[in-house]
Amino acid sequence: MGEQRYRFFCCGCGANAAAGDREGDEETDYSGAGVLEKKVEKGDEAGPRRLSLAQVEAMTAGFTSAVVGEGGFSTVYLARLSGTLAAVKVHRSSERLHRVFRQELDALLRVRHPHIVRLLAFCDQQEEGVLVLEFAANGNLHERLHGGGKAARTMPWARRVSVALQVARALEYLHDRCEPQVVHGDVKASNVLLDASMSAKLCDFGSSGMGFSAAVRPRSSAHTMLGSPGYVDPHYIRSGVVTKKSDVYSFGVLLLELLTGMEAFCAEEGRLLTAVLKPWLSASTPCDARGLVDERLGTAYVAAEAAAVAALAASCVGENPSLRPSMADVVRTLEQSAHASISAVGKRSDGNGKV
Repeated sequence: MGEQRYRFFCCGCGANAAAGDREGDEETDYSGAGVLEKKVEKGDEAGPRRLSLAQVEAMTAGFTSAVVGEGGFSTVYLARLSGTLAAVKVHRSSERLHRVFRQELDALLRVRHPHIVRLLAFCDQQEEGVLVLEFAANGNLHERLHGGGKAARTMPWARRVSVALQVARALEYLHDRCEPQVVHGDVKASNVLLDASMSAKLCDFGSSGMGFSAAVRPRSSAHTMLGSPGYVDPHYIRSGVVTKKSDVYSFGVLLLELLTGMEAFCAEEGRLLTAVLKPWLSASTPCDARGLVDERLGTAYVAAEAAAVAALAASCVGENPSLRPSMADVVRTLEQSAHASISAVGKRSDGNGKV
């Protein structure tokens, strides 16, 4: 049997290398993208389009368009669909990657939320798997917090809080207001994309579970472990069961990352952020949260909000899943405790006038 190819389009992966570094109202420079000069526009309101493989290859000039990122198992290209920027992620072929493609396609065809990456088109021919997703002009949150060069510019406190709330709202939608309900399964900074207005878009649904499996899903020997180093729920590691509270744990780690500016997992040192912060997290009376705040912020943050975010993060990463808050609780807490910073962001990124 000839080699099968499974091609995945995803947005934002390494895209800031070509798209420049837009913050707030600054103009994004797309000159490095060659023929891909047009800014992202809203997709077709009628829903995702089904494409033929020939159309996919035409979009990318036979996969020779600008390369904006590379990984161990993929190469990411920029392309356009009816004038709309997209990022093309080409994966190495495998049965597991085809399974991931089907899971992600099924999830994205069902969900629709301003802070979840939008599926613009797809190709599901027998030997091909293609997802065309909206382009994220400002890359991903991991790059913004920890990347080198211009991407390492300090993200303002108000923007951090706003992004946290946007991701929380996306997860609340998946957990409580989506039918069937969805557990994301791999919440992490690199799966939070940032569009041209720095609005968050949760992406990568290849590990997601829907319906009953979204409530309780045991891990089988046929599937690899869900999640990423530093973000994986210890209860899931022990029990092999993933639940909504597994997403809550991962979100708690993300909150700690936004608060401290430290990576969730440092491969060079084999260090987990939760392990570094364990003395503070396990203290009966947590220390002053000001000692945890990213030193790059200086004094440009709201101390009361930092304390509230720290306490919320501690509750999310608690050992007992049943004692962790729901994502609805998380949203309410962020809205109430960080109202000043959320309002200060100014930019409104959804139809309800909310950030």
